[in-house]
Amino acid sequence: MGPDVPLLNDYKQEFFLKRFPQTVLGGPRFKLGYCAPPYIYVNQIILFLIPWVLGGVGTLLYQLGIMKDYYTAALSGGLMFVTALILQMTNLYAKQKTVTVERMQIQNTLTDEDEFEFSSCIGSETVKFIIPGKKYIINTVFHSLLAGVLCGLGTWYLLPNRITLLYSNIGGTVMIFVFGWLTICIGEYSLIINTATETATFQALDTYEITALMRPFYIFVFIAVDLAHRLLVMFLISAGTAIASYFIPSTLGVILFMTGFGFILSLNLSEIGFAFKYTMVSHLASSKSKNMHRGLRIQFGWREFIFYLTVLTFALIEASLLHQFAGFSSFSKGSPQAIASYILIILLIIMWILREIQRVYLFGVFRNPYYPKDVRTVTVFMEKQRRLMKVGVVRRILLTLVSPFAMIAFLALDHSLQNLHSVSVCIGFTRIFRMVWQNTENALMDIVVVSVAQMLVFNPDLWWNRSLDTGIRLLLVGILRDRLLQFVSKLQFAIAILLTSWTEKKQRRKSTATLITLNVIFFPILLTFIAISALLSSPLLPLFTLPVFLIGFPRPVRSWPGPVGTTACVCSDTVYYQQMVPSLAVALQSALAAGSLGLSLPGSHYLCRFQDRLMWILVLEKGFTYCGVNIKGLELQETSCHAAEAHRVDEIFEMAFEHQEHTKILSPNHHFGHILTPCTVLPVRLYSDARNVLSGIIDSHENLKHLKDDFIKVLVWMLVQYCYKKSKSWESPGSANKSKKGSFSENQCKGAVERSRPLREEDSFSVDTIEDWTDDSDIFDLEPSGRMKDRKEPGPLEDVPKVHLSIPGSVETQGQGVPQEMSPEDKLYRTVVLGLPAVDKGKQQEVLPRVEFSCSYSELLSIPEEWRTAPVPPSKVNEMRQRFPEEWYHFILSQLDFFHLKEKPYNLPEALMKDKALKDLYIHGVLSCCFGLFGLDNTVPAPSHVFRAYTGGIPWSVGLDWLTGKPELFQLALKAFRYTFKLMVDKASLGPIENFKELVNYLEEYENDWYIGLVSDLEWQQAVLQEKPYLFSLGHDPNMGIYTGRVLTLQELLVQVGKLNDEAVRGQWANLSWELLYATNDDEERYSIQAHPVLLRNLTVQAADPPLGYPVYSSELLHLPLF
Repeated sequence: MGPDVPLLNDYKQEFFLKRFPQTVLGGPRFKLGYCAPPYIYVNQIILFLIPWVLGGVGTLLYQLGIMKDYYTAALSGGLMFVTALILQMTNLYAKQKTVTVERMQIQNTLTDEDEFEFSSCIGSETVKFIIPGKKYIINTVFHSLLAGVLCGLGTWYLLPNRITLLYSNIGGTVMIFVFGWLTICIGEYSLIINTATETATFQALDTYEITALMRPFYIFVFIAVDLAHRLLVMFLISAGTAIASYFIPSTLGVILFMTGFGFILSLNLSEIGFAFKYTMVSHLASSKSKNMHRGLRIQFGWREFIFYLTVLTFALIEASLLHQFAGFSSFSKGSPQAIASYILIILLIIMWILREIQRVYLFGVFRNPYYPKDVRTVTVFMEKQRRLMKVGVVRRILLTLVSPFAMIAFLALDHSLQNLHSVSVCIGFTRIFRMVWQNTENALMDIVVVSVAQMLVFNPDLWWNRSLDTGIRLLLVGILRDRLLQFVSKLQFAIAILLTSWTEKKQRRKSTATLITLNVIFFPILLTFIAISALLSSPLLPLFTLPVFLIGFPRPVRSWPGPVGTTACVCSDTVYYQQMVPSLAVALQSALAAGSLGLSLPGSHYLCRFQDRLMWILVLEKGFTYCGVNIKGLELQETSCHAAEAHRVDEIFEMAFEHQEHTKILSPNHHFGHILTPCTVLPVRLYSDARNVLSGIIDSHENLKHLKDDFIKVLVWMLVQYCYKKSKSWESPGSANKSKKGSFSENQCKGAVERSRPLREEDSFSVDTIEDWTDDSDIFDLEPSGRMKDRKEPGPLEDVPKVHLSIPGSVETQGQGVPQEMSPEDKLYRTVVLGLPAVDKGKQQEVLPRVEFSCSYSELLSIPEEWRTAPVPPSKVNEMRQRFPEEWYHFILSQLDFFHLKEKPYNLPEALMKDKALKDLYIHGVLSCCFGLFGLDNTVPAPSHVFRAYTGGIPWSVGLDWLTGKPELFQLALKAFRYTFKLMVDKASLGPIENFKELVNYLEEYENDWYIGLVSDLEWQQAVLQEKPYLFSLGHDPNMGIYTGRVLTLQELLVQVGKLNDEAVRGQWANLSWELLYATNDDEERYSIQAHPVLLRNLTVQAADPPLGYPVYSSELLHLPLF
C-alpha cells in the first residue's frame, strides 16, 4: 500500500459532495450532478419553508393579541397536518397516473444517482422526484400527524414574547427565533417530504421508515426538556416514594427485596428458562427430547439449583441479621461497617494481585516473572501452569463466594437504610445489590472507593456526606469509573493513530504533518472531544482512520444490529472453526473464571491465533457464574493486507510466549501501545495443518513401479471387506442367495437402464464435452480439468458423471517405463475399442453364466454380477491371474471370523481359500478396476497420471466409461487408489512394510482414523466435523510444478490469546459504518481497509458483521458457565 491511496475516488467524492448538503438540510437536493429545470429547486425551497409560513400565521395572530398561545399552537399544527396529508395524497395521485407504465418506486439510497426527465412544474415526474412518498399507508397518516404536532409545539416554543421574557434581549430573541424555525423546517422536511440519509446509519435497510423520525425526535426531546422537566421530576419522585412506601413499609423488607432480586436478576435467566423447558419436554415426550440439540448451553440441573438456592438463602439471612442487630451505628473508624470496609480493601488487593499474576504481562507493560517461559507444547505448559491454576482456583472462590457476601455485609450495615427510604435510596441500593452479583469486581472497586472516601472525610457538613446517601455515592462512583476507563482507552486509541500516522511509513500521507500539527495545537479541543465521547459512551470516530477525530453516535456495545451469529460469509474454511469452537469455549470457561484474560466486561474483545486461524471473541453479557460470548472466525486465504497484520500478531505472541529472551526480571513489553496485549495461552483440541512437498516421492520411478502391485493388494482387501460387511445381514448361505437377488435387483435394474442409454449415444461434440476447451488451453496438458476434479458418487437418480474424450489424432503421452510387448489379440482389441465402434441399441444384454462355487459359503463374499462385465480381452485375464497376490488373498480370508453366522464349519476360511471360482471373481473385479484407472498398458504411471487418478480426473477411456457406470465400484476403486498413494508416501517416509500383518494394520488405520481424499470433497468437511484423527489430501502447484501433501492432525494444542483495545475496535467499526453506509465508499483498495500493523485495521474490518465485514464463521450466543 502506498501513502497516496485515495480516501475517496473521484466518483465517490462527487457523490459525497451531493449527499452531505442534503443531510445537513434534512433532505432538499440542491446539487443533482446533472442539469435540471429551475422550478425543481424553487419547489424544494417553497416546501422547505412551508412549516415556517404556517407557524408564522399562528405567531402573527398571537403577537396581535387575536389568539392565545395554545390556540395558536393548535391552529399551526392543524394547518401543518392538513398540508402534509395533501402533499402525500399528491404523491399517490402522481404514482397512480404512471402505474400502468412504471413500477412503484421504493425509496433507496442508490436512487441518488438516477437521472430524471422533467416535463412540467407540477408533472408526475417532478412530484415523484421531490416527494418520494411513504411505503406504508399507516406511515402516511402517522408522519403527517406527527408533523402537525411538531409544528404546533414549535410554534408555542418559539413565540417571540416567551423568548424575550426568558432572555430579555432582542438580538438573542431574533437569533433563537430564526435558527429555531430553521431547525423545525429541517425536521419537517425529512418527515413528510424527503428523508435524508443520516451519517449515523445503524441498519443497512430502513424497512419501517424509522430514519424519518430521528430529527423530529431530537426536536421533541429539547422541547419536552424545556417545557416539562419540573413536572416530570416531581411526578417520578412522588410516585416512586408512594409505591415504595405502600408495598414495602419496613426497612428490613427493603433489604430482603433488594438482596433477593439483585441475586435473581444477575443469574442467566434465559438459560434457566431453557433448562426448565427442556425438562418439561423430556418428561412429556422422551423420544423428542433425546433429539434436542443443546450445543454449548449451560447444563442447568439439580446441582446448580441447590447451589443457587443455598447462596440466596445465606445472602438473605446475612443481610437481615446484620441490618436488624448491627446496623444502627453511623460510620466511624471502629464501626462494624468500617470493619467490613477493611475486609473489602484487603479482598480487592488480593484479587487484583491474583488476576495480574496469571497474565503474561503485568499491566500490559512488564513481563510476569511467574508466567511460564518458552511455552510451546501442552504438556510443558500444563506442568509449569500448575501453580497458576491453584491461584486461579483461589481467586475464583474469592470472587464467587467471599466477595459478594462481604459486600452485602457492608451494604446491610449502612445507616442510610435505617431511615424511611426515598427514591434515591431505592435507585442507588437496588443497583448496587444487583452489581454485587452481576459485576462483582467493579462493584468491589466502587465500594472500596466510597469506603476510603468516608474514612478520609468525616466532616458531616461536607456536600458528599450531607446530601448523598451511600447508594447514590456508589452510583456516581460507578459512572465515573466507567467513563474514566473509556476516556483512557479512547485516549490510547487517539495517540496510537497520531503516532503511527507518522512512524509507519506506509501510513504517512502528504497531509499527515498538517494533521499532526493541528492536533497538537488544538490538543485541549481533542481532549474535550474524547471526554464528551466517553461521557456519552459513544465511539471516537477517526474519519477514514486518519487523525481527524469526531464524536460518533451512541451505539450498542455489540455495534451491530440483528441476532448474534446469524450472518457469516460461509465457505469451505468454515468447518475448521465449527470443529474447534466447542473446545475453545471450554478453555475460555476456565480462563475467564480464573481471571487470566484480565477484567472481562460486556464489550471486551479478544483475538486468538493458531497457525493460519484467527478467532475474534466478543463478550456480550456477563453475570453471576456465567458469561455470554460470540466467536468469529476470519478467513484463512490471506491477502497481502491480511498477511501483514497477521504477521505482526505472530510477532507479538512469539515475543510474549515463545522467545527465551526473558532472562531479565520484569523485561518490558516491546509492543506496548499496540491495540493487542497478550494475555495467556489456552489448550484447545483442534487440527494442526502440515503441508509437505512430495518431490522425490511421487516422481520416484521405484515408488511408481510398485504402485500398481500395491493397488491390487489394497483393492483386494477393500473388495473382501466390502463383501464381508455386506454378508453380515445374511444369516445362512440359503438366505444369502435370496438376499443377494433382492439386494442386487435394484442395481441390476439401474444398470440395465444405464446400459440401454450409454454415454456414447450423446453427440461427441456437445457443449458438455468441450466446455473446458479454450483458446488458451493446452490440449496436451497433463493436469486434470476443473470438471473432473470434483467428481462425486452420483445418487440413484443422477446422471452418469461426465467424462473427457481424447482429441482424435492427438498423440497420447506415455508414462514412465518401457511398455511390455502386446499380443496381436490385444492390439486388435485395443484398435477396435479406441475406434469407438457402433452400438446396436436393440441388442439384448448378454447374460453371464452362473458361477458354481465349491463352497456354499462363498456366496457371502461374492462380488456383484455387474462388476464382472468389463470389456477386457482374455489374455489380460490370464495375465492378471499371474499377477494376482494369492498369498495376500489367502491371508485376508484367514483374518475373517464370521462371528455373525450361527452355524458355520470350523474350516470355513480354508474352504474359501480353495474355492477357485471365488478367486476368479476377485481377479475379474480387480482387473476391471485396473482397466478403468490404468488402461491396458503395463507401463509405469507418470506422476501426472497418478495425480489425475487420485483426484478422479482421468482422461476418458472405454475402461473409465465402464467403471463410472458402476458408481459404487468406482468409489471403491478411487478409495483404494487413494489408500495406495498414502501407503506409498508412508513407505517412502517410514520405511518398507515387513509383512502382511503390518500392511493390514496400515489399511485398518486408514479406514478407521483417516480420511484420505481432497480438500474440496464434501466428505472432507464431514470428516472435520466428525473429528477424524487424521486427514490427508494431495495437491499440485502448477506454477512451481510441484506436488504437495497436506495432513491435518487432531490434537490438543496451545492457542494464543490477547486482549484488544475495546475503544479502538468500536472507533474503527463506527468509521466503517459511516464510510460504507453513508459515503458508500466500498472500494476494495480504499485507504481505510489497508493493512495497519498497529491498529489491525484490516482484521478489524473483517470481524465486523456482514454485510460490512466478512467473517467466514460466527457462532451463536455461547453461554459459558464460570463455576
